[in-house]
Amino acid sequence: MESLTSRMQAIQSPIIPVVGELIKNSPGTISLGQGVVYYSPPLETIEFLPKFLAEPANHLYKSVEGIPPLLTALAEKLQAFNGIEINQHNCIVVTAGSNMGFMNAILAITNPGDEVILNTPYYFNHEMAIAMAGCRPVLVETDENYQLQTEAISQAITSKTRAVVTISPNNPTGVVYSETTLRQVNEICRNRSIYHISDEAYEYFTYDGVKHISPAAFAGSSKYTISLYSLSKAYGFASWRIGYMVIPKHLLVAVKKVQDTILICPPVISQYAALGALQAKQEYFKENIGAIAQVRQVVLNSLNRLQDLCIITPANGAFYFFLKVYTQIDAFELVKKLIQEYKVAVIPGTTFGIDNGCYLRVAYGALQQQTAKEGIDRLVEGLQNIVSLNRCD
Repeated sequence: MESLTSRMQAIQSPIIPVVGELIKNSPGTISLGQGVVYYSPPLETIEFLPKFLAEPANHLYKSVEGIPPLLTALAEKLQAFNGIEINQHNCIVVTAGSNMGFMNAILAITNPGDEVILNTPYYFNHEMAIAMAGCRPVLVETDENYQLQTEAISQAITSKTRAVVTISPNNPTGVVYSETTLRQVNEICRNRSIYHISDEAYEYFTYDGVKHISPAAFAGSSKYTISLYSLSKAYGFASWRIGYMVIPKHLLVAVKKVQDTILICPPVISQYAALGALQAKQEYFKENIGAIAQVRQVVLNSLNRLQDLCIITPANGAFYFFLKVYTQIDAFELVKKLIQEYKVAVIPGTTFGIDNGCYLRVAYGALQQQTAKEGIDRLVEGLQNIVSLNRCD
């Protein structure tokens, strides 16, 4: 059996469990690795669970695309926050997280051998999903500030291209794309008859007055735009596994085939919890995301001490910074040194498709201010000591 090959052998291993094992073997390590938030779901989440338990039929399978009350609540949120109207041209499908939404989309719109354009650095689960589907990720470089290069995207499109993927606010860089840039990408997709997949998991996490933009809100875009959302980040909802997608109506049958095969229906108890979470007052976001904004400033202030050792690209979204480190050390080897010698964990840039230098993703959403300050100080000290011995300008 060991001699049998599998398509999975060509897929990269998820980096989070790998780094998690290193952290486990180095007690006391502060993690600036995984992209989660420090806070819990709103109280309304728990208050809705008795509604689930009160109805015996809730223990049976429900609609593949989600329970009607949640679909209604999501439609209201999309109209109010994203400017997206649910109409005869589009529809909502509730998923077990936005990663599942992405896999649903890829399987619905591609055939093996097709191409999907990713902008580098990419989100590693996107690259993995495309490869698992037997398709080819086509990588297009962003500019020195990790902004999209629309001309390069246009030139990368071939007869096999089925979609262009954008992530804004971005994971792993934290940058936010402008309305002008997203319109240009969306128009390219319309003119070339391909899909624009817009991952908006970090839609609420923008800073310094920057506004989130949803491409599906652009006039006439609903027939070729696929939008992915998640409750995991903004609502502290990671383990409940609830996300949703807005898709062109003509893709619903295909997406339901995929979802019915993998999941049948999203966990109904989690859908009730999501329905409760959506009742949260604005104070919930203001307090929690405001606290992350304060942590962001603490992290940025500390990182600025590394300006002679790193490039720290400005980032007004999500809860990441993506550092280019002036060193000859392999990124993963640097991550191991930081964990083992300085007890602080970050993620190597290689997992995001960047292998022409040493890059690190720093995540600050999971920590409250004091712990974040200690963790980032450890990172600064570690990089100052390690990189100064292995500097590469």
